[in-house]
Amino acid sequence: MKPFIPVTALSDPRRPMPTDPTLRLRAADAAVESLTVEQRRLDHMGLEWPLARTQQQLRYWRFVRALCAVAAEAA
Repeated sequence: MKPFIPVTALSDPRRPMPTDPTLRLRAADAAVESLTVEQRRLDHMGLEWPLARTQQQLRYWRFVRALCAVAAEAA
């Protein structure tokens, strides 16, 4: 079994998130943006497995971003 490898540096879930809700939302936005750019690049190249891994991580970060948006609005 291979260790988890994030697709982009900004999408590494092991990196610490800011404590401020607004900054947390910005960090999640940056992760989603970096994965979206990588997804377009991989789609253009036709690399199926890396694209599937990118899509999986993109789903995760979109969920995290939604949670961060709710927390930022509540703050």
